[in-house]
Amino acid sequence: MAGANQLIAEFIGTFMLVLTVGCNVITGGPEWAVTSIACTLMVMIYALGGVSGANFNPAVSLALGMANKLDKKDIGPYIGVQIVAGICAGLVYGGMFWNVFNLAPAAGFTWVHAALAEIIYTMMLCFVVLNVACSKMHADQNQFYGLAIGFVVIAGGYGAGHISGGCFNPAVAIGIDTSSAGIGWGWCLAYTVFEFIGAAIAVALFQACRPEEKTTDVNVGPPGMYTLQSRLVSEFLGTYMLVLTVGLNVIGGSKAPVWSIAASLMCMIFALGSCSGAHFNPAVTVAIHFSGREKILTSDVGKYIGVQLVGGILAAITYTIMEKGAVFPLQPGEGHTWISAYLAEMVFTFLLCFVVLSVATVKKVLTNFFGLAIGSCVTAGGYAIGAVSGGSLNPAVSAGIALSSLAGGHGIFHMFAYIIFEILGAIIAAVLFKVCHEGEYQKDEYEQPA
Repeated sequence: MAGANQLIAEFIGTFMLVLTVGCNVITGGPEWAVTSIACTLMVMIYALGGVSGANFNPAVSLALGMANKLDKKDIGPYIGVQIVAGICAGLVYGGMFWNVFNLAPAAGFTWVHAALAEIIYTMMLCFVVLNVACSKMHADQNQFYGLAIGFVVIAGGYGAGHISGGCFNPAVAIGIDTSSAGIGWGWCLAYTVFEFIGAAIAVALFQACRPEEKTTDVNVGPPGMYTLQSRLVSEFLGTYMLVLTVGLNVIGGSKAPVWSIAASLMCMIFALGSCSGAHFNPAVTVAIHFSGREKILTSDVGKYIGVQLVGGILAAITYTIMEKGAVFPLQPGEGHTWISAYLAEMVFTFLLCFVVLSVATVKKVLTNFFGLAIGSCVTAGGYAIGAVSGGSLNPAVSAGIALSSLAGGHGIFHMFAYIIFEILGAIIAAVLFKVCHEGEYQKDEYEQPA
C-alpha cells in the first residue's frame, strides 16, 4: 500500500503542475506558457520520481497500473490524491488572481476535435512514461526520463492546446473545471474519459513495441533484437506523432511551432530509440543504410520507409480532421525560389542525418543526450530555413503535407523535389560520416580473426 510519503509527493507534484497551468493561462504569454508548464512537470519528476514515481496524473497512474508497473491497490489512492491536489491548486490560483477560466473545447471546435486532441496526446504522454521510466530496457538506467516526459507537454500543448486547452491530465481538467464551477462545470468528466482512453491505448502500443513487457516476470529482460513487427510499430508511431505535431502547429498558428515539433521528435526518440532505432524519417533510414556497418538490414530498409510514409500520411489526415478540413501546401516560402528551398532542405536534412549517425550509431553512443541532440536539429533547421522551405527535413513530413493539401486544391509538384533533395542530403551525410569517423569502420582487436 502506498505510504504517506508517496501520497504527499503526488500531492505536491500535482499541485504545482496545476497551479502553474492556472497562473500561465491567466497571466502568462502565449510564447512561453506551455514551456513553463512543461518545465514544472519536468523538475517535479526529477525531484520526486524516486519517492512516488512522480505520476502527477491519474491517466499515468491508470496506465502504469494496467501495465503492471504500479501496484493495483495503489491506483485508487494515487488518483484520489492527484484529483484533490488539482482541485486545491485550482482554488489557490483562483484566490490569487480572483480570476478563473472555464474548461471546454475552443470556440469553433466540437467535442470530437477535443477528444482526438486529448486522447492522442495523453496517449503520447503515457507511452513516453512507460518507455523511459518503467520499461525493462530503461528502468533505472537513464537520466533523460524527466526531460522526455516533461517535453511531451511542449509537443502537445503548443500543437493541440488551441483545440482542447491541452490538459492531457484528469487532475488538471478537474482542477480547472472545479475552480470555475460558477461559470459552468462538467467538461472535466468528458476530458477524463478521453484521457483514460488515451492511457489504455498507450499501454497497448507499449506492449506492441516491447513484447517482453507483457509478462509480469521481472527476471525476463528485453530481447537482444526486437522483432520486425515491433520495430515497424515503433517507426509508425514515432513518425505519426511527429507529422501530426507539425500540422497542428502550422494550422493552429502556434507561437512556438518549431520548439513543439522538435520536442515531439525528441520525446519519441528517447522512448523508442532502443526499440527500432527511432528513425521516423526515410532520409535517416537511407543515411544509416548507406553508412554501412549493418546498422539496419537491407531487407528492412524498404519496410521502414514504407511504414514511415504511411505514418506521415495518416497523421496528415488526422490533423486535417482535427483542424476542420484546413490544410497547407508544401512549397517554398514567399519571396524564395524553388532552388533556395530545395537546397535548404538538402543542407539541413544533411545536418539531421549526420547528427543521427554521429551520436546514435557510433560505437560509443550518447547515453543520455542522444534524443536532445537529434531533436535539436529540428530546432536548428526549423528556425533557420522554415521561412525558406518550411523546414520539412523529412520525406514522410513532405509527403504527408503535400498529399493532404490536395484536399485544399494545392498541387504536389514540390513533394517529389523535396524528397529527392532530402535523400541527397542523407547520402551526403553518410559519405561525410565515413570520412570523419574512420574508426567506426575499423574492427576492434577482439573482432580480428585469429
